[in-house]
Amino acid sequence: MRSELEKAVEILAKDEAGSLDEALLLLRRTVFSFAMKVCGQEQDAEDTAQEVLFKSLPHLDRLADARALSAWLYRSAMNRCWQNRRKVSYRREVALDDLVPTEAELSGLLEDKGTADPESQSLHREDQERLHAAVLRLPPQYRIVLVLHDMEELDTELVAKILSLAPGTVRVRLHRARLLVRKEISKAGNVPRAPRPSNTPAKSRPLECQKIFANLSEYMDDVLPIESCERMRSHIETCPTCLAFIDDLKRAIDRCRSLEFCPPTDAPPALKRLLTEEYRRLVQHPSGNQGRR
Repeated sequence: MRSELEKAVEILAKDEAGSLDEALLLLRRTVFSFAMKVCGQEQDAEDTAQEVLFKSLPHLDRLADARALSAWLYRSAMNRCWQNRRKVSYRREVALDDLVPTEAELSGLLEDKGTADPESQSLHREDQERLHAAVLRLPPQYRIVLVLHDMEELDTELVAKILSLAPGTVRVRLHRARLLVRKEISKAGNVPRAPRPSNTPAKSRPLECQKIFANLSEYMDDVLPIESCERMRSHIETCPTCLAFIDDLKRAIDRCRSLEFCPPTDAPPALKRLLTEEYRRLVQHPSGNQGRR
C-alpha cells in the first residue's frame, strides 16, 4: 500500500489545525498518479483527482484505516476513469499460451543474460513514455489489476474487494497482466531477434517448463504451497531457460513499479481553501451530510 495513504490517514486521525492541507495533497497525488496509469491523459487525471477528492470529504472522518480509505478511493477513481472511456471493453481475454515466450525469444534471453548493464535496467526519463504506453496497451481488465497490485502496492484481497472479483480471478488476471506487459515492454525496446530458419522445427517446451510459466506469479509472490514452491525452485535452479525468463519478467515488473506521476502543478489556493472549509463543515455538522450520500 502506498505510504502516502497511510500517512494521510494518520494526519486525518490527529485532526490538527493546518494538517488537512497536507492530507489532501497526499490523496490528490495518489489519485492523480493512479488515474494517469489507468487512463493516460493528464487532464483526465487532474479532473479525476479533483472530483474524487470532493466526493471523499463526507467519508474521510469515518474511514479510520488505510485499507478502508484505499478501497473507497481507488474504486471511486476507477469508476471516474472508466466513465470517460465509453468504448472500454472487458471482453478481450488473453490465453496463457499466447503469452509464453517462443524458443527464439528464450534463446535471445539466454544470450543476453549476464551481459546487460544493470544501470540500463533502471527507469530513465526517456524510457517512461514507452513504458507508460506499454501499460496503456494492456486490455482494461488486466491493466487495472496490474496497476492496483504491482504499481499501487495493494494486496490480492484488497484488489479483489475494489474490483468485486474473487481473489483467484485477481491472481489469474495479474499473471496474464505481468506476462502481457513484459511482452509489450520487449516490443517497445525494439530488440531484434534473429528469426528461426523455416526449415528448423520448433522445439516443444518440456512439460515442467510449461508448468513453471503457468505459475510464475504465484511462485514470485510466494503464495504457493510449500511443496509446490520447493518443486518449482528445484526445477528453476537447474533450468537456465526458466531462470532467464523469470529474471526478465522480474525486471519488467520492477520497471512498472517504478513508474510514478505527480500532478504538474500544485492545487490552486482557492481549491485548497474550498476543500478545507467543506471538510470542516461536514465534520462539524455530520447530520446534515446524510442526504448527500
